[in-house]
Amino acid sequence: MAGEPQDDCLFCKIVAGKIPATVVRETDTTLAFRDINPQAPTHVLVIPKVHHPDAASLAAAEPAILADVVREAGEVAAEEKLDSYRTVFNTGSGAGQTVFHAHAHVLGGRGLQWPPG
Repeated sequence: MAGEPQDDCLFCKIVAGKIPATVVRETDTTLAFRDINPQAPTHVLVIPKVHHPDAASLAAAEPAILADVVREAGEVAAEEKLDSYRTVFNTGSGAGQTVFHAHAHVLGGRGLQWPPG
């Protein structure tokens, strides 16, 4: 069920402290941690603490928490001293989503090409 922790969700386990992560920021509603497979010198994931499978379902059910995720992505970029950065939400396996818990990627520290491939 959306909003409820899922026993088989990697990110729900990180939120619960069952799996370690290198946390860079935490609020009441979000958790930001370094990606274990970074695609840029700075690659941080910002997740809601509640479970929703993707950004669209989070936006539909809890738009204020989606806004928290986006705001925290900006805070991460500021703390990491990124002059330029990209915030990405992948939705669906065809878009590269591999963990089906809504999350934003904050990527920076190198030039990023367009279109993103």
